[in-house]
Amino acid sequence: MPKKYKISVLPGDGIGKEVIPEAVRVMHAAKDAAGGIDIEDITFDCGGEYYEREGREWSEEGERFTKGEADAILFGAVGALDSAGEPVKLPDGKHAGYNIVIGLRLTLELYANTRPVKLYEGVPTPLGEKTHEDIDMVIVRENTEGLYVPARGILAEGSEGEMAVDLRLISRKGAARVIDYSFRLAETRKGAPSDGKKRVTCVDKSNLLAGCQLFRKVFRETAARYPKIEPDYAYVDAWALWSLMRPEFYDVVVAPNMFGDIITDLGGGIQGGLGMAPSGNIGDKHAMFEPVHGSAPDIEGQNKANPIASILSVAMMYDWLGTKNKDRHSLAAADLVKEAVASVLREGKTRTPDICRRQWKDVTPSSTGTVTDAVLKSLEKIGGER
Repeated sequence: MPKKYKISVLPGDGIGKEVIPEAVRVMHAAKDAAGGIDIEDITFDCGGEYYEREGREWSEEGERFTKGEADAILFGAVGALDSAGEPVKLPDGKHAGYNIVIGLRLTLELYANTRPVKLYEGVPTPLGEKTHEDIDMVIVRENTEGLYVPARGILAEGSEGEMAVDLRLISRKGAARVIDYSFRLAETRKGAPSDGKKRVTCVDKSNLLAGCQLFRKVFRETAARYPKIEPDYAYVDAWALWSLMRPEFYDVVVAPNMFGDIITDLGGGIQGGLGMAPSGNIGDKHAMFEPVHGSAPDIEGQNKANPIASILSVAMMYDWLGTKNKDRHSLAAADLVKEAVASVLREGKTRTPDICRRQWKDVTPSSTGTVTDAVLKSLEKIGGER
């Protein structure tokens, strides 16, 4: 009997509604090509546009299925503009959709935000002398604590003495589980491009901040349990420099929440842009996969959003399902998706406008759907050769 997975599909707002259906097409094609998998996917509207219509961020049915029944979640983006061009917000001032994104991370304990930073052959990078052989790391960001915990406020509002306070929370438990996840992830990888060493780099600001001092202390304790993995250390400001100068040195990078949020966008830049950047929000029992790029209302409806980040998020989903369930068919589906994407990008003829740069500046840009068509054609060919 094929292994059956229930997938909650949440396209959300903006270009999320454009790229996630494309990713679903690839999800089913990979399932068919790999065999041994049965996918039941249900799509639910959610986000800012849904909130404007319905007065809530998603349906009760969608919330119930996503939190209680789904084996994995494929998420697009939230963030919509109202008729005046202003962000749709909740009564408390947060952007509509906030409680879906942050709520799922907290409720399902998706503590490891995992972002591969891989430069594919055929994709431009601003690091002109670097190639696809130099950039292949994963940045893991703690996803449930730090500055994004809603412990904040404003004092003496409107007066000359007005002050804003944000409290950062870092716990031993929170640090330990994401750091241990990072070392386990490093065990499965082939090592840093420069020397093949399996390495985990702790990025923090422990020369100044107490929370980072705890984070680094837990990192050292965890590293001692993984003698085959090389521990490495960097202050976040220095890492921002080194990641541009020598990205090939890095294998797995782990950081507290806000620092990790910042450096992952730097990583997105060196891998060709956010349209190339997939991600996973990983927990012990649940996981949500999404492109990094957000809802991008400035290009919504123009059929030029890059679907590659969403398609690679599907590959991450299959990888996670396969590893969690010891399912070789799901792992095979993940490999098929990644190989198909790599083939299309390497060929260099079919690409959305965001990566028609440098030596590919004269390539006629393709539409969102045309890129997906090329990936599907490549996937079918690769699957047929196996």
